[in-house]
Amino acid sequence: MYQVDLNSDMGESFGAYRLGGDEEIIKYVTSANVACGFHAGDPMVMARTVKAAKAHGAAVGAHPGYPDLLGFGRRKMVLTFEEVKNYMKYQIGALSAFATAEGMRLQHVAPHGALGNLCQEDREVSRAICEAVCEIDPKLIIFYCAGAVLGDEAKKMGLTAKSEIFADRAYMDDLSLVPRKMEGSMITDENIAIERCIRMIKEGRVTSINGKELDIAGDTLCVHGDGPKALAFVQRIREAFADEGIEIRNFS
Repeated sequence: MYQVDLNSDMGESFGAYRLGGDEEIIKYVTSANVACGFHAGDPMVMARTVKAAKAHGAAVGAHPGYPDLLGFGRRKMVLTFEEVKNYMKYQIGALSAFATAEGMRLQHVAPHGALGNLCQEDREVSRAICEAVCEIDPKLIIFYCAGAVLGDEAKKMGLTAKSEIFADRAYMDDLSLVPRKMEGSMITDENIAIERCIRMIKEGRVTSINGKELDIAGDTLCVHGDGPKALAFVQRIREAFADEGIEIRNFS
């Protein structure tokens, strides 16, 4: 039996601005990566998203990023080790308060956007994130992009780390995600996306944007909640995985 967690980035609305189809997507995923107010989200959105996750039996994880609302956390920032560490504590702590209020505990931490991309090869930033998690709650799971050094650093510190793969993103030859500015970075065809997902989970293989065959391990599968076909993706993935004998469940 094959098994995978199905997650989506959620809670990325802000004030009067609505982003993503959280109300429907939450019905199909098993884990929610919830924005913590730095790249997106606000207290009202965080509270609403955690309540929805509880109602539908989805685990909640923090999706901390750079303090960059204007750039949606997708612009790299130059920060010190202590700044990264304390920014993580601030965001994880904020979301944890909303989870506690609902009788829940956070399941995981999944770095967002440019910060998450930096964890592909930057060990200092990865260690800062892991130290923050260790000092807050060492039971929290670290979600890291497949192949990223963040996974290595987490395991060195005794943390549980789960490899994240993406249904709607293409890969470079080194397993990093294709930059969004490049053509072909997003996979919008549902059939192609599902075929890739099944192959990644069952065969542990994926084809890069340049046609190179790569080994890949995936414990949790992400569908970006702000994608135009996010709802269709999670619905179709549910159906296809049931046919393929792939069980979808979280780590809680």
